[in-house]
Amino acid sequence: MVRRNTLAALGSAAVMLAALAACAPADEESPSAGASPSSSADPCPAGALSTRTSGKLTIGTDNPAYPPWFVDNKPNNGKGFESAVAYNVAERLGYTAQNVTWVQVPFNNAIAPGPKAYDFDINQFSITPERKQAVDFSSAYYLVRQTVITTKGSKLEGVTTIAGLQSAKLGAQVGTTSLQAINELIKPTEKAQVFNSNDDAKKALQNGTIDGLVVDLPTAFYMTGAELDNGLIVGQLPQVGVPEQFGLVLDKDSPLTECVKDAVDELRQDGTLAVLEKTWLAGSSGAPELQ
Repeated sequence: MVRRNTLAALGSAAVMLAALAACAPADEESPSAGASPSSSADPCPAGALSTRTSGKLTIGTDNPAYPPWFVDNKPNNGKGFESAVAYNVAERLGYTAQNVTWVQVPFNNAIAPGPKAYDFDINQFSITPERKQAVDFSSAYYLVRQTVITTKGSKLEGVTTIAGLQSAKLGAQVGTTSLQAINELIKPTEKAQVFNSNDDAKKALQNGTIDGLVVDLPTAFYMTGAELDNGLIVGQLPQVGVPEQFGLVLDKDSPLTECVKDAVDELRQDGTLAVLEKTWLAGSSGAPELQ
């Protein structure tokens, strides 16, 4: 009896030792594998970034949201250049349209220091050194061009060439690349009129003091779409100097900044941004090139 009990005890001990031995290698291999799991982890895991809401991407823009950047003041419909850009960036980050949430953020609030209500904001923000002190920017998703606008019935309606602008009375805000474009590209026969602000220049266009006004393309879309009665875009001018660039805005030192930069870079490199620009910012509803 003693022998059987001893054998039973030994058998039980052997089973326990075998179980412990089976567990031991797994416990010991993790630290000895040579690298921690985090060292090889994807820095931009698709659909699992450090966003405000887990599994969701929150995008901000102003209200109202004007064409051609958005359509029908509905950023979430995917229509308009910036809406389309935002959804393409979201897709590259691993977020489907169903997992994108839009929030209304006034322009000045979006670039002010302090906590943000968004993961990134898209609202025609020019990348500047001053703004970089308060917020992060993505890579540029759009290069701004100078544009000539007028009103229906003016002598510039239907003009398609730079030569066709040279006999017109043109104006621009003082100290701008718009004024530089008039003097260096158009070279009108009559000296350009200079205004303290675009509001003053807009009034001059409305009352017929000038035939055409040169502004950056975003301002051209806004003025002709929301501020001018019967406003028209004549066309874009060739680039002068260093181009103004639009970027997505993120919180300062956001953990998403590099991932968003990479996404925008991919969209530029594979031609997606060019296609979206042609789709939403060219043709009769956009701003044709002046030759």
